Amino acid sequence: MADPLARVRVVLHEPQDPINIAAVVRAMKNMGLTALTLVRPGEYDPARIHFVAHDSQDIVGAIRHCDTIDEAIAGCVCVAAYTARQRAAKRRVAEPRGAAEELVRCTAEGEVAILFGREDRGLDNDALDRAHLIVTIPTTSYSSLNLAQAALLAMYELRLAAPEHVRPRRAPRKDAPAATSEQFERLFADIERALVAIDFFKTRNEALVLRSFRSLTFRAAPDAREIELLRAMAIEVSRSLERARQRP
Repeated sequence: MADPLARVRVVLHEPQDPINIAAVVRAMKNMGLTALTLVRPGEYDPARIHFVAHDSQDIVGAIRHCDTIDEAIAGCVCVAAYTARQRAAKRRVAEPRGAAEELVRCTAEGEVAILFGREDRGLDNDALDRAHLIVTIPTTSYSSLNLAQAALLAMYELRLAAPEHVRPRRAPRKDAPAATSEQFERLFADIERALVAIDFFKTRNEALVLRSFRSLTFRAAPDAREIELLRAMAIEVSRSLERARQRP
């Protein structure tokens, strides 16, 4: 199955700071988006983008430059505009997670776009009029987010909405089998001997302590290797005390 995020365009309207463009490119590499469109950007040097966003030649080399938002979103079946401003017009508003889920669903029908405004004043009403969906990122009363931060949050939610395409977690280098009941019982016996050796139960209820330790261990669900490590610790405590008693 093709990654739906391959059909998502990132559109920056009049970005002014090359560092922000570079940071957006880096976020795109992290989250697996590939199509960046710049609408009337400020002057920037692609080499500086590469300096901030390493190994991004595939994205930077394919950047589209447009004169209008209409040109940038042409052919898109859904456009989500990200803004922090409260607007009087009755537009359909969503938070990033809901918007991401809708955008990913829409990729089954065609390309979609996420639209961001310039750093100093965001998106104006004319730009928002092009959007099917207005997205606001929940914040405190201090709602101004850096352009690249807002783009990263949006793309992160898109990545979560397409979980089958997330990079799989590496399996442990040495996978251990589950611990058996016999291994648990040997651990509990070794722990009891070690606690007796240090007079831990001198002022404590032995049965209650051991029952609590059992409960804690079962909740932690250690594997066989971890059980043996805990046993080795307990055994060494007992042996160290025995050696100390035998010294002249």
